[in-house]
Amino acid sequence: MGDGIGRYRGTESKLALWLRRRPKRTAADAENDREKLLLAVAAAGLPLAPAAYPVGYRCSCERIGCPTPARHPVSFAWQTQSTTDRAQIERWARSQPEANFITATGMVHDVLDVPLPAGRAALERLLAEGVDVGPVAVAGVAEGRPDEGRMHFFTATRGTPEDEDEWWPCELDCHPETMDEHPGLRWHCRGSYVLVPPSRLPGDEGVQPVIGWLRGPEHPLPEPLNLLEALTDACARHAAAQAEQGEPADHEVAWPLSR
Repeated sequence: MGDGIGRYRGTESKLALWLRRRPKRTAADAENDREKLLLAVAAAGLPLAPAAYPVGYRCSCERIGCPTPARHPVSFAWQTQSTTDRAQIERWARSQPEANFITATGMVHDVLDVPLPAGRAALERLLAEGVDVGPVAVAGVAEGRPDEGRMHFFTATRGTPEDEDEWWPCELDCHPETMDEHPGLRWHCRGSYVLVPPSRLPGDEGVQPVIGWLRGPEHPLPEPLNLLEALTDACARHAAAQAEQGEPADHEVAWPLSR
């Protein structure tokens, strides 16, 4: 479980340590850890629902050319299906041993989703400033490619505003690469979801990229605006560095897509 990052320990070394601590384990060990991790997320009040899982480089769903392999819920009713009920989560975990799990955002929590290098820089700044960061997950990091992937900052939700017109579709939150002021940032709120640890992503069997906690769900959810300035600044610097080096921007497919 994520035990947090000490204020005087660099997040880069923490991430490298996390990657090194992925030993070969038995299927029984992995299943026990998986169920414990899922129950810890539910105990923190974050609603869960089963999701598709990787089959090599493919998705377990039957959709030909799935645009978000292993990254989407199984059911189209995932928003109403999502729950924190311990017994239900245990049934799902045991009856669907390969399944990933998503947590529906906008009910209890939101997720600020940024490129990994930007997230790492922002996290160092926030911890150095003494800001309460809350849970943080790393998604899509594969061995040998430590700068690829995303970092997910879990926050309290913005809540239900008195005027429903204040809401905007989550598709806009998930595609901010088109917004010059917030390059690379995705704000998952109502109508969206993210995968939770220990979900796996497509790749070679045995070394598939995984989603893991840097700071676990036991940390209280902070207000999103307390993190937003550091995250947007880090994303802007990351985008500028990519442009200067002639690298393509982070335009990986954003999800959810129609589920």
